[in-house]
Amino acid sequence: MQTKPFRIGTRGSPLALAQAAETRARLMVAHGLPEEMFEIVVLSTKGDRITDRSLAEVGGKGLFTEELEAQLSAGDLDFAVHSSKDMPTALPDGLELSAFLPREDFRDAFIGRTAPSLMALPEGATIGSSSLRRQALIRRRRPDISVITFRGLVETRLRKLEEGQADATLLAMAGLNRLSMPEVATDVMDPRDFPPAPAQGAICIESRIGDRRILDLLEPINDAPTYDAVSCERAFLGALDGSCRTPIAGYAVCDGDHLRFCGLILTPDGSQEHAIELDGHRRDALQIGDQAGTMVRTAAGPGFFADWT
Repeated sequence: MQTKPFRIGTRGSPLALAQAAETRARLMVAHGLPEEMFEIVVLSTKGDRITDRSLAEVGGKGLFTEELEAQLSAGDLDFAVHSSKDMPTALPDGLELSAFLPREDFRDAFIGRTAPSLMALPEGATIGSSSLRRQALIRRRRPDISVITFRGLVETRLRKLEEGQADATLLAMAGLNRLSMPEVATDVMDPRDFPPAPAQGAICIESRIGDRRILDLLEPINDAPTYDAVSCERAFLGALDGSCRTPIAGYAVCDGDHLRFCGLILTPDGSQEHAIELDGHRRDALQIGDQAGTMVRTAAGPGFFADWT
């Protein structure tokens, strides 16, 4: 019988804290446990501390997870809560993604200061974004638009926008919803034209492989369709060796036992792209994602990836 509180690791941003609180609330309901049985442990990560450069410049996605994973591996945390799109495809030895909460809206939100949508922006307008995927998709749709680097918390980026540092920015709709700020969005991007980052909108829980006590704790809150969809998307990333240095988009949708995946790779300037769609049974989610990544890499050829580095 557990007597000490479970220690939940998280970053300290308002969005990360909201995600940890949602995880705790679901576990309380699933197991009939009081709030004091769950301690939220806040850690600062390199990704939180370095905000003046893009992730591609300073090391990629692992910057948001290294400190949490070190304490998890050491046994100082029972599990860690992350935004799934922040997770590298290769995890440290001994750790795994053991559960996913039901996915939020995976689309991108457009927040316009001087125009309500991407296509309504005047020629030469400026959009702030640090995501290479979003930058490439913006240039693909609006090559006349200037893109500048925007990093920081959701609130920081919105403040920069209000200060007039850009005419617009893009954020994940899921984050705005979790922060109870959906009204901030002036437009929501159609994923068929502006596909999201793989795993966008999903909260994942990382734990030690073989820790039966924690796996049993998490099992009731794992959402199987989200698990399968995000596993497919991460397999697509893995086949492409994708990171924050590469403009890659993709999303999977589960409908009963059926899974449909749509993926896209672009050159950073948005001038070239290769898209793919595959579908199949949900039980084959990993194979579908891996096959899609392999097929699109083969179709693009080695020259397509030359500019990615």
